Amino acid sequence: MITRGISGVAGVAGIVRAGLLALACVFLAAGPAGAAAEPAPIRIGMIDGLSGPFANAGDAVVRNLRFAIERINQRGGVRLPDGAHKLSLETFDNKQAVEESLIEFRRLTDRRIPFLLQGNSSAVALALVEAVNRHNERVPDNRVLFLNYAAVDPSLTGDKCSFWHFRFDAHADMRMHALTEVIRKDNSAHRVYLIGQDYSFGQQIARAARAQLAAKRPDMQVVGDELHPIGKVKDFAPYVAKIRASGADTVITGNWGNDLTLLVKAARESGLRVKFYTFYGNSLGAPAALGEAGVGQVRAVAEWHPNVGGDASDAYFRSFRQRYPDPREDYLHLRMHVMLEMLVNAIETARTTEAAAVARALENGKFANAFHQARMRADDHQLLQPLYVSVMRRAGEASVRFDNEGSGFGFQTVLFLKQEQTALPTSCRMTRPALR
Repeated sequence: MITRGISGVAGVAGIVRAGLLALACVFLAAGPAGAAAEPAPIRIGMIDGLSGPFANAGDAVVRNLRFAIERINQRGGVRLPDGAHKLSLETFDNKQAVEESLIEFRRLTDRRIPFLLQGNSSAVALALVEAVNRHNERVPDNRVLFLNYAAVDPSLTGDKCSFWHFRFDAHADMRMHALTEVIRKDNSAHRVYLIGQDYSFGQQIARAARAQLAAKRPDMQVVGDELHPIGKVKDFAPYVAKIRASGADTVITGNWGNDLTLLVKAARESGLRVKFYTFYGNSLGAPAALGEAGVGQVRAVAEWHPNVGGDASDAYFRSFRQRYPDPREDYLHLRMHVMLEMLVNAIETARTTEAAAVARALENGKFANAFHQARMRADDHQLLQPLYVSVMRRAGEASVRFDNEGSGFGFQTVLFLKQEQTALPTSCRMTRPALR
């Protein structure tokens, strides 16, 4: 009896302790008296290649997006009527394939993520635009807005334009316009070889190059026009041999990712001395692959580069290098920062994350900081912004204060086009949904 009595007292004490502990947990979870729970984060879903031959490009985008998101969240996030919301990034690996992209898109919509980000591959972007159009019509209470940071097929803001799609990169014809403005004044350029990836983007590059060269440099001869399988060529030596045999003094390529790195590496190893006019020759291993052979020979086009000059631009680039000090992670593109800043502004203007309301706010959105200005064209949802063509130099020479990816080589501006000089006509005939 005594033993049982002692056990009963101990049991009661145990129950009391457990109750007190539960109450303490409740108060700890609730936080300080009167404190409200933090509003749910605004989720953004990125669908891109995070494995396979173009994983380096996808990983680089993730770093850029995280860098921009961290800066936004550090200042408090997105201000809405119910409080300040942080941004949250979720990634979906499409293995750089169209079918995988559509599968990942279904996963994204199942999770009710309102904002889709994608860019590497225009073929993927075209498929996703169609998928977003169908989904938004079928499920109006779970609509998605598609923000495109790198898919540059002109049709995405031309014949295939969509109210639900916004592009934050200059499209292929705009980039080619900038490159051919430099070629127009290059008296040493006489014979040009076109080489690109065999899909919609690479095909458009070849068409744009031919058309613009015919208009600006009718004296130039196109001595080669080659398309190769995307992401499948391991050795570009045979292609470089064709370029050499053609007698070309100039090469134009829209290659990106590993296809560009392997192409320029093969050119260096063969001793091919031609000028490369590229869309992406200033990143993802290309400067290191070329080394000294690229100095004065390789040109690239972008909306910004680290050596544009000015204290604000320099500080921006240094902050990225501080966040990602590994030279292998040195891949900063301003347009991804611009994209997220403009999205935040549109959400705050619309006072909601509902896709149609945000789209209408974004249609005439603007961005401006101390070294860059951009505006979204409502007619086709194409961002208009300055473009720079730059040439590869040794770091430390002239105005090249920063190198690329620890290579010892950076880029120097040779042509700057103002925002209004980059704008080209559009064939978009956009259908807008009715106001709800």
